Amino acid sequence: MSFKKLHPHLLEGLERCSIESPNTFQKSTIPIIKSGANAFCIAPKDSGKTTTLILTTLHKLKCEAVDDAPRAVVIVENKAKALALYDEFLKYTKHSSTRVYASYEQLHIDVQKSEIYMGIDVLITTPKTLRKLFLTNGVSVSALKIFSIEDAEFLIQKSEFTTLIMLAQSIIRCQYVLYAEKLDPRLKRFEDHFMERAKHIEIGKE
Repeated sequence: MSFKKLHPHLLEGLERCSIESPNTFQKSTIPIIKSGANAFCIAPKDSGKTTTLILTTLHKLKCEAVDDAPRAVVIVENKAKALALYDEFLKYTKHSSTRVYASYEQLHIDVQKSEIYMGIDVLITTPKTLRKLFLTNGVSVSALKIFSIEDAEFLIQKSEFTTLIMLAQSIIRCQYVLYAEKLDPRLKRFEDHFMERAKHIEIGKE
């Protein structure tokens, strides 16, 4: 497997980031995610999980803006991770029309709602913020194609775990991809709720 089958905009982004070929984790996960399957993607830190998340998300959206409602959601733990991931996405959306938006608790909900209303393609947010946006009609999940979770270990907390299950119940049809360093048994329980028939890809240290 090579990067050649990805959207041309992504190939340009990889070149700007001086990434020439996929590593072991990316060779194993990208084809499965591209197939549309739900997936648990487990690998140590610095295995290329964030790059994989960005590439597969943008490839799924064909690196273009469509309508107003987000077609991809990425769940992160907090504001710092939301902003860091937003900056990483921008490396690959240059010269494309794809709109990425970072959302978090510290940003006033009315500001978020008005900015999301203008139209976005990728929403990076926390479980609590997404729940508040959803309950106040601040975001539509009707057009979602892919729902990813970065560094999912924080969801082991009971409140975050329950919030995500509640949100997933409101999404009619979507692909779910979870990234973590270890697959805690509590994360695996998502299979019983919304990650049916998920593929398991686990890579050790290279």
